Amino acid sequence: MADNIARVFADAIAPDPARPLLTWYDDATGERTELSGATLANWVAKTANLLVDEAALAPGDTAAVLLPPHWQTAAVLLGCWSAKLTVAEAPGDVDVLFAAAGRADEAGDWPAGERYALALDPFALPLREVPAGFADFVSAVRAHGDHFTPYPEGGEDDAALLDRAEARAAELCLTPGDRLLVDVTRHPDPVDWLLAPLTAGATLVACANPDPARLDARTATEKVTRALT
Repeated sequence: MADNIARVFADAIAPDPARPLLTWYDDATGERTELSGATLANWVAKTANLLVDEAALAPGDTAAVLLPPHWQTAAVLLGCWSAKLTVAEAPGDVDVLFAAAGRADEAGDWPAGERYALALDPFALPLREVPAGFADFVSAVRAHGDHFTPYPEGGEDDAALLDRAEARAAELCLTPGDRLLVDVTRHPDPVDWLLAPLTAGATLVACANPDPARLDARTATEKVTRALT
């Protein structure tokens, strides 16, 4: 069983860093964003560097991630795991908090030393108005380095998360080279839409608010081999 999420992510990219690793759709807004493994790795590295260099966090510190499934959420989660942070599941004191701008009012349940708000803009534009008490994630993260060397051992929760992800990948019959379409509105758990395909060496088409009328065309266009809808 794998026990290091950062290493699993690196292994998933290694065969072809230029291939589309995560393609994001939101049929409610018409968004589509495609990230290669190399591009997503760049965002992940910047996020990890932000956590270590700017927020001065250390392995074992905690993060709250109040974000819906999204390609930027993937970067935040993988950045946290690369820096060996524990992503908290229940409200309480944490060392850093990431929140969608529309959920900033929930921050009171998560006292945090550092707070970053995300617009979740399809073009990764910064917020026009940053909520009080927050820094804008996109503006902050762009200043950090494109490379981060993950810790040799995984974080406290890595083994348990990857165990769940490997079991889910087996349920979905995922194999290396598969392309998994996930309805993230119905399956918001990152084990489903992020970690399971990574552990299997599969790539991902994540779709929020999917339009059933577009399913067949999208499956063909994106060369989907498996679906979780």
